[in-house]
Amino acid sequence: MSVDQTSTPAAVADWVDLAAMVRDPYDTYRRLRELGPVVWVPALKRYLAVSFAACSAIEADQETFSASVRGSSALMARALGAQPMLRKDDPEHASERTPVNSCLRPRSIKANWLPLFEQNAETCLAGLLERGPDEADLNRDFAAPFAARNLIDLLGLRGASPADLTRWSHAFIAGFANLAEDPGIWARCGTARSDVDALLDELIPYYRRTPDGSMTSAMVNSDQPEESVHANVKLTISGGLNEPQHMVTNIVWALSRHQRQRDDVLANESLWSATFDEAVRWLSPIGMYPRQTTRETVLDGVRLPAAAEVGVVVGAANRDPAVFERADEFDLSRAKKPHLGFGAGTHLCAGHWAARISIGEVAVPLLYRRLRGLGTDRRRTEHWQGWVFRGLTTLPVTWTP
Repeated sequence: MSVDQTSTPAAVADWVDLAAMVRDPYDTYRRLRELGPVVWVPALKRYLAVSFAACSAIEADQETFSASVRGSSALMARALGAQPMLRKDDPEHASERTPVNSCLRPRSIKANWLPLFEQNAETCLAGLLERGPDEADLNRDFAAPFAARNLIDLLGLRGASPADLTRWSHAFIAGFANLAEDPGIWARCGTARSDVDALLDELIPYYRRTPDGSMTSAMVNSDQPEESVHANVKLTISGGLNEPQHMVTNIVWALSRHQRQRDDVLANESLWSATFDEAVRWLSPIGMYPRQTTRETVLDGVRLPAAAEVGVVVGAANRDPAVFERADEFDLSRAKKPHLGFGAGTHLCAGHWAARISIGEVAVPLLYRRLRGLGTDRRRTEHWQGWVFRGLTTLPVTWTP
């Protein structure tokens, strides 16, 4: 991308209320898109790319838009203690990602991990049933422990419990989004880092002696230094738990508010794949991630200076009406189009197939097969949180015993 005479400076959105975005960002996203594809937000001290075209262009050009973000937006590296692969460009990114790719291909997942996903789903369903239809919280009693058990298996974190994974993931995710520099959040990140580092100090020599098919074993037995293994395991604990658990609750929440579409899915199980994709688009669990310009450039007609910090707001891009008809609606019948819920390009989420299979083919269909009349319980309070990462932290559900 080179600067041209038809480009314009970014519009300024000095009205953005971060607290309102945490509660519900979608009205803010709509107003930002109306201002332009890329907008300067003083409250965040960064540009936000909010159009589908702008976000896609960023992912297609890592030479201009670097994932190796420095300065005030390098929250992920601070939370994890080092730069993970997600904050590196190729060839460094590729060298660290390649060892785990073989663990996460569809054939490998179905051959090696599908039976464990099914076993974990049954175990967590038993816990949900024990709570009963008047007290069950789908996030607390099923989604979070299911995602945590799967992640323990995928990573090979021998000795860790689902409660450990949940605590660590929440601490790291809060650190990634700690734009306000809350010292309590950094303290929790420090505790989580120490816990995971202590576990890996035991597991790294174990996997050198006894390699297996887990992601940690693959990393340990590659050429990456131990610091990178530590950072990338922590990265996987964060995204590998947070997004899958939110996808379980997001799908159930969406279907509970679209009864006709729920009935269509239950009558035709081939629609589960479309249900998963539409939920990821409509309620993107990853709302924003950072990039930084390596030179002065033009993005979707907007001039950006060198070293500009840019937020890639895929939560806004996935509801861009220029790409998706009736973009604010949940619609399983819409024409299939690529979305950015898992990112794109070289940084496409490595675990997207694991999420599709464990959530879209195992967990959510199992819930609807075994819990007659499953839906959200509107007698009790649900709670959404976040925009950098967004999901239901509380989702009361009920069913017919």
